[in-house]
Amino acid sequence: MKFNVLIVDDNISVTDLLTAEFEDYPEFKIISKNTGFDAFCEVMQGDIDILISDIAMPDMDGYQLYSRAIEYDPDLPIIMMTGFGYDPNHTIIKSKELGLKDVIFKPFDIEKLVSMMRKRLTH
Repeated sequence: MKFNVLIVDDNISVTDLLTAEFEDYPEFKIISKNTGFDAFCEVMQGDIDILISDIAMPDMDGYQLYSRAIEYDPDLPIIMMTGFGYDPNHTIIKSKELGLKDVIFKPFDIEKLVSMMRKRLTH
């Protein structure tokens, strides 16, 4: 079975890099978007198995995307990623209050992300 993985980051080089990294994992089909709005539109199509989202994006931050995505699909597993040690908008805290379980800090090892994904997809 292939899992549809939606990766959203406003930095195109990040989504391109992650898409390339996932070529070694045939169980995942990667869909990448570079805006929160485009990602949410993809979620609303109903074919996403897991969402990997950056927290800092110009059009819709990670919390806004997270809250809208779980409102639309409460069972959608979501992992947030960030390159910031400090979260000035408290995106992670606000999202955790709504149920976010996983955050990964950039740069990260792809194996660590894959492990988090597999854990969420099997629960």
